[in-house]
Amino acid sequence: MPAASQPRSGAASTDARRPAADPWRVDLRELGRRAGSMTELDRTLPAPEGFRVELIGVPVGAPVRLHLRLEAVMEGVLVSGTVEAPLTGQCARCLEDLEDTLSLPVQELYAYEGSTTEATTEEDEVRFVEGERIDLEPMVRDAVVLALPLSPTCTEDCSGLCVDCGERLDDLPADHSHDVVDPRWAGLAGKLTPPPGAPGGTNPKEN
Repeated sequence: MPAASQPRSGAASTDARRPAADPWRVDLRELGRRAGSMTELDRTLPAPEGFRVELIGVPVGAPVRLHLRLEAVMEGVLVSGTVEAPLTGQCARCLEDLEDTLSLPVQELYAYEGSTTEATTEEDEVRFVEGERIDLEPMVRDAVVLALPLSPTCTEDCSGLCVDCGERLDDLPADHSHDVVDPRWAGLAGKLTPPPGAPGGTNPKEN
């Protein structure tokens, strides 16, 4: 019997050459284009970079939960539902680490190429169905970033840090204070100190 053929040296399999699928891109073939068709999408995806502002955001790789409804309409695919994601960051007042969970509604129309929506809307104001897929990442990223506070706080009434010692004011006693001498008066204060033996001064020690 002839020996089984062996793969050529250095040749990669078809699966190895195929790029990894992007989990944020959704296949629409099951939904179809008949207006009124609908499907539910319940998916947890790893957060990519960019789901944040300066002080707070969704950590890269953190689970982003999508509860979405995809509905075929005349102009394209209407996506609506909710997004949930964990947040980590720093308090803008006291710099303490903070954690929270973001839950927000989303709704977006992905227009078909050649639709009236495409013809009457600026290109940067509409998202498109790309072949038989839609990319959810830009929609979710924009919604998350717009919902994030620019100055997050650990509590609504966080008092911040003491300007003198840098300690968190909410952890210090109510009467916490510092005796601060204005450096402009420090030299004059020394000159006004009575010399030894003078009235109000310190008596010299007797030998």
